[in-house]
Amino acid sequence: MPDPRRNAILRFAIVFGLLLLGFVAVIGHIIKVQVFERDYWMQMATTQQPNAKVINPQRGNILDKDGRLLVSSVPEYYVYMDTRVPALHMNNDSLFNLYIDSICIGMSRIVKDKSASEYKSLITNSFRKRNGKDRNGRPRENGSYVRLCTKRVSYIQKREIQQLPLFRKGYYQSGLSLEEYPQRKKPFGSLASRTLGTIITTTGKGNTGLEKTFENDLHGIDGLAEKERVGGQWVDVTIVDAVNGYDLVTTLDANLLDITETALRGCLERTRADWGCCILMETQSGKIRAICNLDRDSEGGYSEKANHAVTRVEPGSTFKTIAMMAALDDGKVNITDTFEVYREGWKYHDALHRDAHPHDTIYTVRSALAVSSNIAFAKMILKSYDGKAAKFVDKLQRMGLKDSVYCEIPGAQNARIDVPDDAVTLSRMAYGYSVELTPMQILTFYNGIANDGKMIRPYLVERVVDGEKVIRRYDTETLKSSMCRQSTLEDVRAALHDVVWDNHLGTASVLPWGAPKAQSKLVPIAGKTGTAQLFRNGRYQPREHRMTFVGYFPEDNPQYTCICMVEHPKNYGAYDAGMDCGIVVRQIAEKTIVYSGHYVIKGDSLVYEKNK
Repeated sequence: MPDPRRNAILRFAIVFGLLLLGFVAVIGHIIKVQVFERDYWMQMATTQQPNAKVINPQRGNILDKDGRLLVSSVPEYYVYMDTRVPALHMNNDSLFNLYIDSICIGMSRIVKDKSASEYKSLITNSFRKRNGKDRNGRPRENGSYVRLCTKRVSYIQKREIQQLPLFRKGYYQSGLSLEEYPQRKKPFGSLASRTLGTIITTTGKGNTGLEKTFENDLHGIDGLAEKERVGGQWVDVTIVDAVNGYDLVTTLDANLLDITETALRGCLERTRADWGCCILMETQSGKIRAICNLDRDSEGGYSEKANHAVTRVEPGSTFKTIAMMAALDDGKVNITDTFEVYREGWKYHDALHRDAHPHDTIYTVRSALAVSSNIAFAKMILKSYDGKAAKFVDKLQRMGLKDSVYCEIPGAQNARIDVPDDAVTLSRMAYGYSVELTPMQILTFYNGIANDGKMIRPYLVERVVDGEKVIRRYDTETLKSSMCRQSTLEDVRAALHDVVWDNHLGTASVLPWGAPKAQSKLVPIAGKTGTAQLFRNGRYQPREHRMTFVGYFPEDNPQYTCICMVEHPKNYGAYDAGMDCGIVVRQIAEKTIVYSGHYVIKGDSLVYEKNK
């Protein structure tokens, strides 16, 4: 009689053996697939991927401070006709023959790129195309998929095309197919164009300016669709909906942009300069209300090409105010200290320092800034910091000059202020050589002077919004609560007043025949001129200059700070920063202060209301 226990053990052993063999087989197959057949199956996987299509979200708009469109996505369309649709080939092509003339005449009228006969030839050739037989011997569908016009059509044109006699019947009877292609448009044309930025046409992603910096906010989130066969036709079926991008509300004002560009363009056309840059900043908030960069093109006109506002250059005499503040605040000089200057210049070691307005005379620190004496400032900084150049640069750092001024414009450069190796370089730093600042950084420093010594960061975007919902908000950011002592600030302001209002010495006061430079009867302005020789081909060019005026207004209650910089003006051998740039700032100031409501009309004149 069989032993039941032995039978049970035998059955268990058989089952265990079978399970073990199965396990070994599975492991062997995994090793085979992962090691020996990996390449084959990876290739097979790529051929089995679903025919997915990315759905591009609608890119967000860029708005000015009042909600006016500065940049928007405007849809344009490629127009196709699928002449393979069965309805066109039924009943001896009756539908096609009935409407072909009407749609060709309509397309020619709407798009205006080809004649009606050319459209008819294009469509008919596509319609009559024979596609042969498939591998089973059955005839393929006749016709082909053809683009009707080479250029994209606007939304208005698209609506007109959809109303043509055949096309209004829809895709399944007419074959009309429209492929949307969002296009970025700037309703205000060139205004702040470089700052607003551009997108890469092929990818739709931000390439320059705010378009690049805020790419993630503006772009949104891509959606996903798959092609599926529905009713004998391939159609896109949405799997994941796209999420549209957010809008940017900037600090810019479209009206002030127009005022600024008009003034700068007039100066450039008059002087035939290489390029010019203007920035208008709200003094107490740091909001950039206008920014303009214009370059001369090959035809002699001007357009936005490069963002000079954030590209560093040697600032020239606008740096004198900064050097003077450092020396005054460190107690190295007093505002009434005097320096002797000479008509033929002053030779220091191997450097010859010259003044633009040469005289044998004596200037105080205050009058030296008004007349912009290179000799006086070279002597002043050498007296204060000779042998202590590191302390000079450290003082500039403590005043906030070397702080990296974050700016939403991509590619913005930091200041370059190195400790000089020799006294000659230090003497040249006194009047703006061997240092480099961007116009935005110069503006930020002078804005601190206007803002009672508080240096704040300039900014271009107020908030990121989704309709009425605020996603992110940006506010005023203080970089330096106090740049210097109050007494130093008062001395500097007094000297900047003289630059504009001292008719005998001020470089931004009046022209020789009495015409005003930065002086205005409507709004008091204070500021500083700057002239720098251009460094090209390994040396400074004596007849090529960079001109600057930076100032704030109204002087007794500053609301705005403005800088104008012009590269290589060619006004017939004469150059003058007060004339070339001071006049631009004056024009901007007069129109800005009236536009912003700081003046009221009383009788036949404009009257300034200080506290308005």
